[in-house]
Amino acid sequence: MDLQMQSLSDVLTRAENRLRGSAHAPARIWPTGFDPLDHHLMGGFRAGELILIAGPQGLGKTTWALQVGRNIARDGRPVAYFCFEHDPQSLLERLVALEAGEAGGFDAPDLRRIRSAFEPGDHRNGTVGDRLSDKRGGAEAVERVAVYADRYHLHRSSGRSTSLDVIRDAVEQIGRDCGQLPFVVVDYLQKAHVPGGPPLEEDRITIVVEGLKDMALDLDIPILAVAAGDKQGISSGRRMRAAHLRGSSALAYEADALLILNNKFDVVARHHLVYDLGNAERFKSWAVLSIEKNRSGVDKVDMEFRTRLDQSRFEQQGGMVGEQLVDERLFVD
Repeated sequence: MDLQMQSLSDVLTRAENRLRGSAHAPARIWPTGFDPLDHHLMGGFRAGELILIAGPQGLGKTTWALQVGRNIARDGRPVAYFCFEHDPQSLLERLVALEAGEAGGFDAPDLRRIRSAFEPGDHRNGTVGDRLSDKRGGAEAVERVAVYADRYHLHRSSGRSTSLDVIRDAVEQIGRDCGQLPFVVVDYLQKAHVPGGPPLEEDRITIVVEGLKDMALDLDIPILAVAAGDKQGISSGRRMRAAHLRGSSALAYEADALLILNNKFDVVARHHLVYDLGNAERFKSWAVLSIEKNRSGVDKVDMEFRTRLDQSRFEQQGGMVGEQLVDERLFVD
C-alpha cells in the first residue's frame, strides 16, 4: 500500500486519534518562546513546516536560532542543530552566555568572559562554573544548561560532506535514541553539501530547500533554516526582504514561514531620528523581526526585540513596531 496516498477519512481519523491520544503523543505546535511571535504564529512552529530566518550579517541569526532551540529543549523536546559556521564548543559558550544573561542581567559575564573561562590558560582554577562564580549568574548558567544538555544535539557540519542524507540520518538516529524526533535547525542552508550537484549555486540551493521541505513533511517536524542574503540585501540602511535571499527563488516559495531580522536603526523612517536624535542609539539595540510569509496565519507583521548580543541572546518579550519603517533611507549624522 502506498503510504503517501491516504483517503480523507484516514486523515480525519488520524487527527481525531491525535486529539484523543495520550499525553505522550507528539504535539504539532512547537513554541519558539518569543512573544508576540508565537501569538502571530498561532502558538509557534508547526510540524511539517519549513521556516526560514534571514537577515543582514552580524544581526544575530545564529543567536536567535540557537535561542529558539534552547527554548524547545528546555521544554523537554529534543533539538538537532546543524551548524556550518561554528564548532560545538562555540555554540555551548553562547548558550552559557545566554543563561548567564537571563540569570544575572546586566551584571552577568558577557560572551567574551564566558569564552575565557573555557580556555585552559585562564588563571582561575576549577570547573567552568567555578571560574564564572565571581560574576552574577555565572555559576548558575552552567547549571541551567545542564538541565537540557542531553536533549540539545550539536552537529559540526561541513559544506564538503554534510548533505541532506547526512542530516536526515542524524535526525532519525536522535529520534530512535530519544523516542521523539527533534526540532531541526540548519545554519545555514546555502552551505549544505549537494553530492554531484549542478554547477550553479542557484540550482544547488533549490535542491537543498526542496529537500528540507520534503524532510519536514516526511518526518512531521518543523525545520528552521538560516538563510543568507545577497549583497543588495545586506547593505547598510536597506531593509532586507524576501527578494534579497541569496540564490534561488525557491527559498521564498518553498518556505511555509519566512522571518526576517533587520536592525531597527537601518529601517526606521528618517523623521523618527531627525526630531529625536537620541533614538539613533536606542534603535541600534533593537531588532525588527518581520513575518514576511506565513502559510498558517498572518503575515506582514513587524515586531521588535531588544538585542543583548554581548550575552548572545535576545530579550524574548518584545512588542509591535510603533514607528514607520522604510525599505531604504538616508542616514542621519
